[in-house]
Amino acid sequence: MKNKYSPNASFTLIELLIVIAIIGILAALIIVALNTVLPKTRDAQRQNDLRNVEKALEMYYTTNQSYPSTGGNWWGYNYIFNPHPLSGTNGYIPNLAPTYMPTLPLDPRDGTNGITTDTGQCPGGANGSDPGYAHYLYRSNGTDYKFIAWCTPESYPANNPFFDPQPQHSNNAWAVFTPGAAQWY
Repeated sequence: MKNKYSPNASFTLIELLIVIAIIGILAALIIVALNTVLPKTRDAQRQNDLRNVEKALEMYYTTNQSYPSTGGNWWGYNYIFNPHPLSGTNGYIPNLAPTYMPTLPLDPRDGTNGITTDTGQCPGGANGSDPGYAHYLYRSNGTDYKFIAWCTPESYPANNPFFDPQPQHSNNAWAVFTPGAAQWY
């Protein structure tokens, strides 16, 4: 009778296939779990970015009695909106960083030159056809401002504190804004 625990014992092909199948199932479960956790994590970062920019803008206003102005134009780090740096007088929110915050935020999915993968809900960038549409944007006339996470949020919960009342943004953007800028498109 052969001892199955002897030094010369080896795994059978069936045992190896079972182990490989178990590892495959565990890997699939991990991938599924990550695909649900990562979007929630990125959305939490977007909410944090919106809050931080809002606080920095209010500190700026307290000091200067106006908001950083873009002349009423949309500015962003993104190549579609004449790219602006992440700090300084020509930053996409002028003069906010580094004085009121270390640097202006980028969307958690941002890559080189502000290119973010489109979620498929944006005009001109539907289904990822132009990934440049997904990014953070800022607009101000000095009296009012709107800071928007445009085409980047991955969920739109009913109780979202960053709901954008602009009808064309309700399904593709989150924003912080002053009352006078609520309907800016």
